This record gives sequence, structure tokens and C-alpha cells, in this order.
Amino acid sequence: MTPHQLVVLGCPGHRRAALFAAAARAAGRPEPAVLPWAAVLRGRYELPPGAVVRVDSPGEDPEADRLLRGPVLGAGYAPTRVEGGPAWYAGVTAALRALAARPGVRLLGDPDEIAAMFDKRAAHARLAAAGVPVPPALPGGPPSGFAELAERLARAGLRRVFLKPVHGSSASGVVALEFGPGGRVQATTSVELAPDGLHNSLAVRRYRSAAEVAELVDRLAPEGLHVERWVPKSDQGGRAADLRVVVVGGRATHLVVRTSRHPMTNLHLGGARGRTDLVREAAGPHWPELLATAEAAARCFPRSPMVGVDLLPHARWRRALVGEVNAFGDLLPGLPGLPEGPAPGLDTYAAQLASPAYALDSDTPDAGVPGAWRTARCDA
Repeated sequence: MTPHQLVVLGCPGHRRAALFAAAARAAGRPEPAVLPWAAVLRGRYELPPGAVVRVDSPGEDPEADRLLRGPVLGAGYAPTRVEGGPAWYAGVTAALRALAARPGVRLLGDPDEIAAMFDKRAAHARLAAAGVPVPPALPGGPPSGFAELAERLARAGLRRVFLKPVHGSSASGVVALEFGPGGRVQATTSVELAPDGLHNSLAVRRYRSAAEVAELVDRLAPEGLHVERWVPKSDQGGRAADLRVVVVGGRATHLVVRTSRHPMTNLHLGGARGRTDLVREAAGPHWPELLATAEAAARCFPRSPMVGVDLLPHARWRRALVGEVNAFGDLLPGLPGLPEGPAPGLDTYAAQLASPAYALDSDTPDAGVPGAWRTARCDA
């Protein structure tokens, strides 16, 4: 056994675990063990002495999802259901804190920071307090329903906003809401209204009936909603575009352009990868500022070896706001590292294995890692 055993907290057999294991083998590392999320949630598991645990997403584990959301959804549980975010959040954060408290275990990722990233209101407040540019948020607590939301938006002079479940991910429950003249209202979302609950769909739809929009918001409100001003994004080829920037060890290592004809650019909702070279050209001298904005967001989470930052470019690619910071935003197969970054040509997993946090068997974290990383500590 090596002095430190690398363990992946994840979903056995899922491509996240498989891709990371392949990167470890390619780097000459021992095969990482996989610790199932379901075992951690049940509290029944063993770890080798000196375990260093990489925390990966529980989102692809059906058993873990049922353990987290099943008790609150009851007989109506289905993996496609939107509801149950607060229970999911409580279960995941409690499990991570219990794991971190085990003697001799070191997590590659801080439970409190992961908790903040999965709380959109907390993450927005943390970024804003640090001076990181974010979309303006509706002041006050989460709205209790559509009537209250409409009244508060009118007072604030906001006619186009995004509604985000506080503990959601992958655009689950996200609504792009617009108020027009004459009392007209429109909601664009992947949420399907059904008698047995709200379901995630791969089809983005528009609700234009005031009654349907009110029902949608009223049924989402118990999840807790974070409300932000809808900032028009820059476009590429006539499609709205945003950027996912992976930041490893405090440095921007990877970037993917996501484009869509809908307000949500998520690739599983019909979005498509755009062209980075066209973004570089459009941004011109502002390109380094876009990467710097992502790195500034990552500095708000200094104990997280990797974060995925969603940038909302505007002003014709000259500036960007931070839409979200993702604890597990590195599933970008085949994406090479930025040529000007510390991991050119490496994929997201190989880049992390080459970073200081993964220098597991050294007395000093920077020993044995490429020189580009040695001044790029995320707590610098």
C-alpha cells in the first residue's frame, strides 16, 4: 500500500469515476478505489489508513438519490422529480462533514465550501462580498409564491429574471421568467408540470398562460428560490452563449463555450459546444479578463482544489458575470487544457492529478509537480 491511498467518493461504474481512473493510470498512479456515495450516506463503510478522498458528484447514483430524496417524496418518488432539493442538500452536507471528521481521512475538497457552492444564495452572497461580478439578486428572502414574487419584482423594476432552486443543479427547476405589457407573462424552463409533481424534461418549453406560470412558481417556491436579474448574454452565431471555466489550483485550465437558442445553455438541454477561438477573437484584449474573473470566483473557495465557474459574458464579450460556481464542474470529456494555462493539452482529470493538491506522497504539496503550478496555490 502506498503511504496515501487515493479514494474517489462517487458512483461505481459511472464515467466520472472511469475517466478519473484512466487519467490516474496514464499518470502512473495506482488505481484509485471507489467509495460509493450510497455507502457513505448509510454510514457503513471502511477506509484504508491514510485515505485521501476525492469528492465527486452523487448526482449519477440512483441509489444515493433515492436515499437523499426518497423519504420526503414518498410514494411519488421518481429520479426525474425536481422537488426534494433541501433534503438532498441536508443529506449530502451531513455525510461529507461526517466523512471529514473520521480520523486519518483527508478530503480533497472542503465540506463547508461544497455546501456553499450548493446553496445559490450563499454562493452569490460570498462572491458579491468579495467584489466578484454577479447578476443583481432580488433583495429579501425567497418568495413564498408567484403573487409575492410578482409584487416584489414590480417594486424592484425587474421584468426579466432567472428563478433558480437554491439547492438545484444541472438546470433542474430553473425558470427564465419574463413580464410583458398588458399583464403578459412567459416562463421558459425544462420543468414539466404534471399531476404527480414537477419533472425534469430534456425538452425546454414555454408557459404563456398566467395560470400555468403561477402554478409553476407556486410549486417551485417550497424548494427555496434564488432570483437574479436576467442579463443578456453575448452570442455566437446568433445563439446565446456562456462559458464553463474549470479552475484547478487557482488557475483557469479549461474552457468550454456553450451555446443555445434557449436561455439555458446546458448541453443536455439541447445546447451545443461553441468555438473558443471565436470567443478569443471577439474578446480581443479582454480575453485575459474573462479568465481572471473565473479565477477570482475560485479564490472565494480557497480549500477547493477544483471548481467549475459559469461565466455569463456580456457587452460583446468584453466583460462577464459569474452565474454559478460548481463543485463538480469538470465532466468535460476530451477537452484539452488551455494553451496559456498550467496544464496545456491535459484533460480536466489529468490536470487535477498534476496539480499541487494531488501531490499526495510529498512533505510539501508542490514537490514533483510542473513548475507552472508552483506559484498557483488557490489560497495565495
